[in-house]
Amino acid sequence: MDNRQAIGSWLSGPRAAAEEAGVDFGYRGQQLGLPEEGPGSIARPGRRIGALAVDWALCMLIAYGLVTHGYNQATGNWALLIFLVLSVLTVGTIGCTPGKRLFGLRVISVDGGRLGIVRVLARSALVCVAVPALIWDRDGRGLHDRLSRAVQVRI
Repeated sequence: MDNRQAIGSWLSGPRAAAEEAGVDFGYRGQQLGLPEEGPGSIARPGRRIGALAVDWALCMLIAYGLVTHGYNQATGNWALLIFLVLSVLTVGTIGCTPGKRLFGLRVISVDGGRLGIVRVLARSALVCVAVPALIWDRDGRGLHDRLSRAVQVRI
């Protein structure tokens, strides 16, 4: 390997260097037994971020209009509490928040069933902390999904 190949692998990242060396990663969700595309496949990051933005905007609107009666420092804190309650209630019962439903997503267990209330509560609390949601694995699942043994799939 000459210097150009070493620099090229450094710039393109470890995954590209491993693929160049012959490692087969497969597609997202292959290890979980999910299809590559279509219903039941792993949700893409763009849809997940869009769903989160819709849910957060809805919670801010509720906090702004019903709780704080205007925008002040407490509005964001109330919106976070409303987001936690919304997430626990909707994901725990129907498997998706309003934003996820709008973007065609659903949260299921890795085994394929519904999440139990304890796992939904843990997952929602970790999403509110935000850091676990920013750490992804090779399937695109956040740390909050891995710890609660959940996966977001397309409907």
